[in-house]
Amino acid sequence: MAQQALPVREARLGKPLGPAGTDKAVSGVALLLPGGGPTGLGRPSPVPALAVRPLAARLAKAGRPEGLTAHVVHYRCRGWNGAAAHPARDASWALEEVVRRYGDVPVALVGTGMGARAALHAAGHPAVNSVLAIAPWLPDPRRDDGEPDPVKQLIGRQVLLVHGTNDERVDPEISYRYAERAKKVNRDTCRFEVHSDGHTLHQHRSEVWALAADFMLGSLFTRNFARPVKDALAAPPPLGLRMPLASGFGRSLRY
Repeated sequence: MAQQALPVREARLGKPLGPAGTDKAVSGVALLLPGGGPTGLGRPSPVPALAVRPLAARLAKAGRPEGLTAHVVHYRCRGWNGAAAHPARDASWALEEVVRRYGDVPVALVGTGMGARAALHAAGHPAVNSVLAIAPWLPDPRRDDGEPDPVKQLIGRQVLLVHGTNDERVDPEISYRYAERAKKVNRDTCRFEVHSDGHTLHQHRSEVWALAADFMLGSLFTRNFARPVKDALAAPPPLGLRMPLASGFGRSLRY
């Protein structure tokens, strides 16, 4: 069956959160990539983009002293759609748009679910400094009878994955195996596990957001990472890929 043509629609960046449009120079950008579904060429629901906006605002606030601006990426369609990988292509477009608007500034890709997969795929763009993949939706080659997602594009980037151990929507072991392959080509890869939490990481949202801010500020602006992040990046597998996210993480950090 021939692939259905994509509707004539363009990806776009949401309104900037941070110093863009003010007198303060933009010195770094966080691109938020929302979740979605495996298939669907229709117009995306606004819900996933709205769901990541509070995290975008949190990151923009944490990075305001350094000149961080955050944008939510709005996709052309609602699904990944197999080899077309539409959200990954939209992420690549968004990176080009960031370069056009702000010039040569470092970019952190922050994705949730399907958006985390898009972030990992788009990491090879020269502007990308770091990638944060939250509850990433990744294919299971053993079940889907396909090739695993690539990891070579992560070389030279700082990469953090975080996943709830009770995720019933996306098997957390798939993200562990992905992180294991990524660590072999890029030592600056780590993964945190949020014990007893599900796909949305709702129970430990404050800890996950604090982890996101700490990783983003450390990777984009060379702030010192919190000790658990530093230890996770330095530890060999499996320790650095199964680092528990402690309850209360971030309470002593000033973001």
